[in-house]
This record gives sequence, structure tokens and C-alpha cells, in this order.
Amino acid sequence: MKLSSLPQAELRRRLREEGLGLSIGPFHVNLKSRLNIVAEGLEHLYGAFTLTSDNDFIDFRVALDSPPGLRSCFRPQVNFSFDGFVPFKPLPKVQGFAMFEWGLNWVIANNAHQYLIVHAAVIERNGVVCVLPGTPGSGKSTLCAALVCKGWRLLSDEMALISTTTGDIYPVPRPVSLKNQSIEIIQQFSSNAMMGEVVMDTAKGTVSHMRPPHLSVEQSEKPGTPGLIVFPKYTAGEAPCLTSLTRATALLKVAENSFNYSVLGLQGFKVLGDLMTKCDSYEFSYQSLDEAKETLESLI
Repeated sequence: MKLSSLPQAELRRRLREEGLGLSIGPFHVNLKSRLNIVAEGLEHLYGAFTLTSDNDFIDFRVALDSPPGLRSCFRPQVNFSFDGFVPFKPLPKVQGFAMFEWGLNWVIANNAHQYLIVHAAVIERNGVVCVLPGTPGSGKSTLCAALVCKGWRLLSDEMALISTTTGDIYPVPRPVSLKNQSIEIIQQFSSNAMMGEVVMDTAKGTVSHMRPPHLSVEQSEKPGTPGLIVFPKYTAGEAPCLTSLTRATALLKVAENSFNYSVLGLQGFKVLGDLMTKCDSYEFSYQSLDEAKETLESLI
């Protein structure tokens, strides 16, 4: 059963009471919240996701609600909790849905150690999985959103989940997080971009989320074989430049972008070593999304 088939009143009741169960990639997540902004974000951006059944094991139980006390009236805020643990300071209530996205990233990165987890966007074209590692500001999410709008499969905007047993990358296609001018850039680039609410004055600036394509969500249980690693960097005023990397250099750069490489130790090193043998690796600077699309498609 898809979330979109759930009547609005029932969705909000479940959120308030027993929690709403969602299949998100390889994970079953139970979310509880009394906040309208969270319910509205789910309705708009998670409609294609499958609801969990009563027999499903829940991997992560999270909640978003206002802190108790007078502050909830005078300065409305929201807390994110995981199994009752509150890892972050409260944020303004208007950031409630964004906090769900950020909090779930934290939960996965700190608990899903059956995967080597790399901070990267992950997309697929013609059966070839492309990993786009990058630090904030590199343009990876903008490039990822642009390619997804043009028919690439979305595996993730935020993290590559590389199986420690098979080396395959497991999809966790969720809304693509866009910041500041990237929001307008993607809206102008493609009429297919369905954006959620725009939230200003966050720690990351102005933020909005792009709905993941239905087909990518439907293929959530289909892992992919990595074949390409590209370190993107948006560079204004310059022509696209693609530079090949040695396996050793690429390994070090991917390790630097990993959330749990040090936790996995030798196992993490072996997983990265196997990844390097499967992939060609490049640094890629770009300005035009159309030129970036042509360049990356020429590599597939």
C-alpha cells in the first residue's frame, strides 16, 4: 500500500498515535509526529513510498514534536528523537520536515554499519551506477537533481550505501535536498522538478526538497553495481573539465568522504579497494548543467 492511497485523516492519526511506517530503501522507518508541517511534507514528497505492514521489523523509530513548556507557544520549536534519544538542539517549528530529512540521515549514518556509507549522491544510467562524492557546496545535489530530472535513476542524494558483503550499492531514494540558488536553478532547468515547501533562515540557508521520481522509488529494492566515481565541483565561468584519477588517489578521496570508514576498519578498506577495481574515477568541474549532463553521459 502506497502512502498516497492513505486518506489524509488516517495518515495524520497514525502519525500522532502509533506512528507511520515507511519502507525507505532497505530500511523500515516508523515516524511519529503531531506537527502539520511534517504531515504535509510527507503527503507532498513521499506519496510513492510503500507503507510497512504489521509484521515488518522496524529498523528505526523516530519522532518529531514540539518541546514541552511555554516556549512551544512563544517560540515554536521542534525536537528530533531516535528511540527516545534527542541528538540535536531544537530547531524552529517551520523546519520540522527538513529536520526529519536531516535527522534520518544522521540515524542511517550512525547505525547502518552493514554498509560502508559515503557522503555522495548516487545515480544510474543504462545499468551503470555513478557515485558523486562531495562536500557541501560542491554542487553534487544540484547535478544529481538535474540528471534525475532528465531520466537518470536516483539511488540517493545524500549517501552511497555500499554492501560490505557484495560491494553492491543499495538505493535509498528520498527527496533531494537543494539549497539557496540551486532551488531556482533546478526549477528553471526542468519542469519535472516537483519541489516541497521553501524554508528560509536554516543553518544551511534557504532549503527545499525535490520529490524523488516514482520509478526510482519503485526500484528501491534493486541494488546497483558501481562503475563510475565522479567528484563534481561547480565552477562559475569555466568550461567543463574532466580529469582522470588514479585508484590510490580516488580511494583516499572516497575515504575522506565516508561516514563510517574508520568504524569498519580493515573491512572498510577492503570494501573501498574492491570499489576502486570496479570504477573509473574522475574529478569534474562544471558550470552548465547541460554540458555536465553531456559529459557524464559520454562516460556511461
